[in-house]
Amino acid sequence: MLPVSFSVSDILDPIDVSRLELYRDGSWRAPFRQLRAHAPVQYVPQSRFGPYWSISSHAAITEVEAQPDLFSSEIGGFNIVPLQPDARRNPMFIGRDPPIHTAQRRTVAPAFTPGAVQRMAEDLRHRTATVLDSLPRRTPFDWVTRVSRELTTQMLAILFAFPWEERAKLAEWSDWMGDIELMQDPALADVRFAKIQEAGLYFKALWDQRLSEAPGPDLLSMMIRSEAMGQMPFNEFMGNLSLLIVGGNDTTRNTMSGLVYALDQYPEQRALLDADRSLVANAVSETIRWQTPVAHMARTATRECTLDGQQIAAGDKLVLWYISANRDESVFGEDADGFRVDRHNARRHLSYGHGIHRCVGARLAELQVSILLEAMLDREMRVGVVADPVRVPACFIHGYREIMVRID
Repeated sequence: MLPVSFSVSDILDPIDVSRLELYRDGSWRAPFRQLRAHAPVQYVPQSRFGPYWSISSHAAITEVEAQPDLFSSEIGGFNIVPLQPDARRNPMFIGRDPPIHTAQRRTVAPAFTPGAVQRMAEDLRHRTATVLDSLPRRTPFDWVTRVSRELTTQMLAILFAFPWEERAKLAEWSDWMGDIELMQDPALADVRFAKIQEAGLYFKALWDQRLSEAPGPDLLSMMIRSEAMGQMPFNEFMGNLSLLIVGGNDTTRNTMSGLVYALDQYPEQRALLDADRSLVANAVSETIRWQTPVAHMARTATRECTLDGQQIAAGDKLVLWYISANRDESVFGEDADGFRVDRHNARRHLSYGHGIHRCVGARLAELQVSILLEAMLDREMRVGVVADPVRVPACFIHGYREIMVRID
């Protein structure tokens, strides 16, 4: 797997932006800026995850994702981690190619139509108000635990019709499922696999229970009664559960956390929102762009091809750095690293991907963040960050373990 052509990217030493310390200490911006300027498609021969092509520009990522026949989500896996042995592989529809991807995605899509999402709005407003009104005043607390994690776990429990009193299990499972980097450590990989098995067995019991009940609008019932997913083997059932749990929890959770951090770091943007509530929808898009809760996805070339002047061999893995595309100066301007609630093209972000794999739950995620922001504005809630955030040391899920705040 060696690049055939020669360009400026061969002069620039390969920059391995998968290094976890870049995300642990938030120092990823500078190396990505260098890659976008000099080597937006660069071959990295060595990393803890093996060799890969680093794709860092908005244009190149969009080009790759627009060609699912040329760049497969299935052959080499949909993230940077090498495919696991068959005994530990849990296929999910985000990591499948058509026609399987198309059929399985179509099964769960009715839960996320505009009408279905709007029907959840009033309940979401009530739950968000309850959480915000329960927060302490003038006493530091962790926003991630008290707000972001709680709100997204509640939403996930509703989507699955999961036993309410046990909903904390969903957040625990999500943390293990989303931490794909653990698969590189054999001991932790065993623990992670056991946690996924635990989740699968719990949901299998719910599945068996739902079979004897009248059909409901929850995701599990939709899966049970679909031709595409009703007869899945257990490992594929676990894989799709993992996708829906992580997609419904980690990503929105980290956007909600990113929102409060951004408003603290850019107080003038909070002032703009106070003055003009019509900016809320755009502010949500800007938060999703600025935070980029999923840092990357990956594809594998199905045949030899050229991308941005670089020769890609069949079988080569391409890592699509959404976190870099969302800072692309050629799209978002020279202030792309900043947070601007009135950014005119914030919706061009790639946080949800592009093409056939675009996030199926995007509307619901936007609604949840929008309702949270509106509720904060309604209460004139000023949330001050009182300590440096504790970031997730990972190159896949981009988020926070803890953000200590104080409401005065």
